[in-house]
Amino acid sequence: MSETKILLSEKEMPTSWYNVMADMPNLPKPPLHPATKQPVGPQDLGAIFPMELIKQEVSTDRWIEIPEEVQEIYKLWRPSPLYRAYRLEKALDTPAKIYYKYEGVSPAGSHKPNTAIPQAYYNKQAGIKRLATETGAGQWGSALSIACKFFDMECVVYMVKVSYHQKPYRRIFMQTYGASVIPSPSNLTECGRKMLADNPESLGSLGMAISEAVEDAAGRDDTNYSLGSVLNHVMIHQSVIGLEAKAQLAKADDYPDVVIGCCGGGSNFAGIAFPFVHDKLTKGAKVRAIASEPAACPTLTKGKFTYDYGDTAGIVPILNMYTLGHDFMPPGIHAGGLRYHGDSPLVSRLYHDGIIEAEARAQRPCFEAAVMFAQNEGILPAPESSHAIRLAVDEALKCKEAGEAKTILFCLSGNGYLDLPSYDAYIGGKLEDYEYPESLIEESLKKLPVTE
Repeated sequence: MSETKILLSEKEMPTSWYNVMADMPNLPKPPLHPATKQPVGPQDLGAIFPMELIKQEVSTDRWIEIPEEVQEIYKLWRPSPLYRAYRLEKALDTPAKIYYKYEGVSPAGSHKPNTAIPQAYYNKQAGIKRLATETGAGQWGSALSIACKFFDMECVVYMVKVSYHQKPYRRIFMQTYGASVIPSPSNLTECGRKMLADNPESLGSLGMAISEAVEDAAGRDDTNYSLGSVLNHVMIHQSVIGLEAKAQLAKADDYPDVVIGCCGGGSNFAGIAFPFVHDKLTKGAKVRAIASEPAACPTLTKGKFTYDYGDTAGIVPILNMYTLGHDFMPPGIHAGGLRYHGDSPLVSRLYHDGIIEAEARAQRPCFEAAVMFAQNEGILPAPESSHAIRLAVDEALKCKEAGEAKTILFCLSGNGYLDLPSYDAYIGGKLEDYEYPESLIEESLKKLPVTE
């Protein structure tokens, strides 16, 4: 098949999400209440989540039907295209075949609307009028602002302060769709005021922004909290990426040897990889699934598999996951969406069990790969996506050295057209590589909650 782009028709778009919990040999341990340290129940989560999402959070059904109203909105950009990267292959002089699933065609320019739309839908069905959330680089906040506007809901976004200033166009994007955008930590919440008292010059973190958004949601009856990664229901919604990619590769009579996604909280990686993990777990497929994370925030590769708070203030459930410690303060790298201290419990469990892999990369080599990709394939990648590209390029070069014609699939999770200041910093030689020291990780891990 010689076509560069492989498309599906609307009729071929998935009508159900895939739930990897149906096939996992070991499920994550249950979330714990931050005060009692006992497993949380629906009544605990009901204060900030609608019941339908709570059901998905604990479901072990393999397939979960996508509501028709959600399917109709998905059709604004789904099915998203799968490309064969012929020009990149030629530039690398590799025998490998490189495919990429392009999620940057969505209204928000990333994969995030795949879960923002259903989350807004289920909350609207439950009578909620306002959603509070956090965002790192701004892709999630952008997606939820669009979703809330589609369902006539209010949206308030606590944006990590360093990204708020690094990425002003993301803020403008969210405000264009009617969202209120607040740099975090802020003085609008109790936990935000405490964080600022401790460090008035704080750059913020996803953990801090989560604390503020949850406090906001818990304090109002008309408001729920919405999270763009980490939680099980988010991983389920994102499975449309891998399900479509599998069908598209079948049209090309191909199947990947390696599947790659960048990984912060885990939603993009899970979206592209979990449908192929299904094949590995149920059919014995010899596919490798690799999460690519930043060396500055190496949650899987250097973190500890244990219980930890999902936020900095310790007010949300304690999750069983790989973590760098809930008060971990990541440096202000430009892949802002990958700066979370923990990871999805599902991704963490699969990594702990050796079913998936993880590798870390520094930001300058990632931007180098992103520029190479842009110059050959004509799409400017989001800084987060550059981590997946770097790993795909490295795998393709290994194929060149070994003379192996493997098939590599990665998710281009978003475009970088609102991230030009990051590219400006790279081109101007202002980006610095940063590998988070083991000593600081050890110090942060000393503050893990006592759960036994």
